[in-house]
Amino acid sequence: MPLNRLQHLITTLPEKLLAIPEVEFSHKPTSDKWSKKEIIGHLIDSATNNQHRFVRAQFEDAPKITYQQDNWVASSRYNEMEGKHVIAFWQMYNRHLIEVVKRIPEADMQRECNNGGENNVTLAWLIEDYIKHMEHHLKQMGIEIKI
Repeated sequence: MPLNRLQHLITTLPEKLLAIPEVEFSHKPTSDKWSKKEIIGHLIDSATNNQHRFVRAQFEDAPKITYQQDNWVASSRYNEMEGKHVIAFWQMYNRHLIEVVKRIPEADMQRECNNGGENNVTLAWLIEDYIKHMEHHLKQMGIEIKI
């Protein structure tokens, strides 16, 4: 179940993320690549935009909700923030998303949204994809995910 995976991630990973020294957490491999801290920031931005999708698709007909991820990360300036703040906000925002998703009526899970792709996708698909996207970026950071 997707929410169980998300709950596991936000319960087990903050300790691993907090163990990364701040210098390493903020290090950008190149000027055009995100630091680990910025990747977590990107996951916050993803949570923000997906909350809009999860909520608005319940009462709007196929809302189109996209965002420019590089601009969001750059404008939020995550690398200038304390790592523990970024991690705590990522964890809390995802706790909130779990509560939102748990309350979506089953009948609404087939409602559609456009996330910038060629075709609309269902809320059920968006929720699963949101978690896969998070797992992808965590693995990119070298975080081992055991579920």
